[in-house]
Amino acid sequence: MATAEIGTPAGAGGSPQAPERRRRWWRRRRRMIGGGAALVAVAAGGGVALVVTSPHGGDGTSAAGTGDGTSLAAVQEGPLSSQVEQNGTLSYAGGADGNPYPVVNQAKGTYTWIPAAGTQVDCGETLYKVGQKPVLLICGSTPAYRDLAAGDDGKDVQALNKTLVSEGYADRSVLDPGSRHFGWTTAAALEKLQDERGAQVTGELDLGQAVFLPGPLRIGKVTAQNGTNAAPGRPIMEASSNRREVTVKLDPSQQSEVRKGDAAQITLPDNRTTSGVVSRIGTVATSSSSDKDDSGAQAATLPVHITLKHPKDAGTLDQAPVQVQITTGGVEHALIVPVTALIGRAGGGYAVEVAAANGGPARTVPVTLGLFDNANGRVQVSGALTTRDRVVVPST
Repeated sequence: MATAEIGTPAGAGGSPQAPERRRRWWRRRRRMIGGGAALVAVAAGGGVALVVTSPHGGDGTSAAGTGDGTSLAAVQEGPLSSQVEQNGTLSYAGGADGNPYPVVNQAKGTYTWIPAAGTQVDCGETLYKVGQKPVLLICGSTPAYRDLAAGDDGKDVQALNKTLVSEGYADRSVLDPGSRHFGWTTAAALEKLQDERGAQVTGELDLGQAVFLPGPLRIGKVTAQNGTNAAPGRPIMEASSNRREVTVKLDPSQQSEVRKGDAAQITLPDNRTTSGVVSRIGTVATSSSSDKDDSGAQAATLPVHITLKHPKDAGTLDQAPVQVQITTGGVEHALIVPVTALIGRAGGGYAVEVAAANGGPARTVPVTLGLFDNANGRVQVSGALTTRDRVVVPST
């Protein structure tokens, strides 16, 4: 907590007892400020990294200088929200575990075309080529493991039907995209897709002629090269979805604060902001060499995934560092004071100093703490306060 030099209390100068009164005031104020600093440390340990700002900040709190190194801030009433602030990474969304999808080849021959990193591939399009024959992307979560032909049933057939309908090779009035059955309508639509992509038109889908992955895809790391041998069962590249996403590494102690659906504000590298929403929260804590706590030990974190409401705001940024502020709670009506107004009480708990209307000595009012607005350095309090009161805060 940053504080400026604090002067003598009002009315202390000009009397024989002034030096002693001044010393007592200094000792009392130092104890109070020490208590306030302890509050910040405790709150941060509980998972809320408080950001203390000047009462002159843009949060609507008016502060008047007293001339003695302190200021007076009006007690406010209104809505208040609490936030968790973290660093994050803007990229493209991967699988349920947050990792990229491995693209596993099942065709035999020689690679004759491999997409470059950054290429986007839609459902039904050519993902790569083996022996100049296209390997198609069918959008589904069940990996390719068999030949598909009329009469077959299963989730892989359902993914094929859905892709054929969504990409316009069959009308849903003719082919049910939710059907798990491979019928003549599936075969007819598949022939249209094969003809358009330059594949052999058979109305059947042999193992190796398609890759089944949730899509559309954005190609990431590529390990296969043109002209090399295509061996079945070997990963040849990594891919992610084309959805923009911010990933935050959350301290497990903060897990109870953040929930799916919480609103988020993302500050991009050029200082523009865009909005998002928490879409997924990991359940398994992991640690890496880059995640270390204050002691230097590896710290475990939980991944929190945030979907952008306006993906175009992110442009083409990938693996870009961003600042994230997640709103975790709020109240419609709260009494609000600056965090810097809080002082520790000798018997425990916290209080604020309320200035007297007639310029006399300030009175100490015990308060109970509620939500912290750490973004603006404010806190919800309850106690014998009204919006007519002004509390003492250190000047900055």
